[in-house]
Amino acid sequence: MDWLQEIIDRAKRAAKRIRKAVRRGSSVLGGAAAYARAMGTRFGAAAKVFAGVGVALGLSTYWEIECYGSDGKLKWRECFHNLVVNTGLDDNLDKYFKGSTYTAAFYVGLTDGTPTFAAGDTMASHAGWTEVEAYDEANRQTLTLGSVSGQSVDNSASKATFTIDTNGTTIGGAFITTNNTKGGTTGTLYGGGAFTAGDKSLDDGDTLQVTVTLTAAAA
Repeated sequence: MDWLQEIIDRAKRAAKRIRKAVRRGSSVLGGAAAYARAMGTRFGAAAKVFAGVGVALGLSTYWEIECYGSDGKLKWRECFHNLVVNTGLDDNLDKYFKGSTYTAAFYVGLTDGTPTFAAGDTMASHAGWTEVEAYDEANRQTLTLGSVSGQSVDNSASKATFTIDTNGTTIGGAFITTNNTKGGTTGTLYGGGAFTAGDKSLDDGDTLQVTVTLTAAAA
């Protein structure tokens, strides 16, 4: 990074001037003060960027999935956290810090039993899990988020809903992507997670209502 190299080069030059001043008889304290002024005045802002912002933002995704039987009664509820994979992290940086015009479009998908998400997963390559497509809806369901408040946003007002169409369908987790095509291997995988209480078996006519909560916090 050019700006970081500039900081290093200027620090080296400042240290060299301090050593010369000490040899000329200046006090060590005076030299240290000069160094502090040089670093603080010239590089303080950049040093803060380097030391703080790069590690200060934490992103988290929390899922709540409710299953209702064909009779409308709640059968079970599962809550779990999401791994934001590398492509999702890169997409955050690209769209927020570099983007000029951008409209968010994210979709929810379901996984088979015992999914294992890895940081290097992409929509084209994810050895630890397989998508489940056994539901009536033609596409992965849209993630419709409400207003951001208190560093959090969710889709509780418009939950992603899936109507299962096959008896004995096993679900073990869910994921977020930018492509709504069932079984599609393109688009950006944001992340996904596995049920904490183990896999669930669903039958034809069961309905899943999925709530996703995204949060950001200073680390």
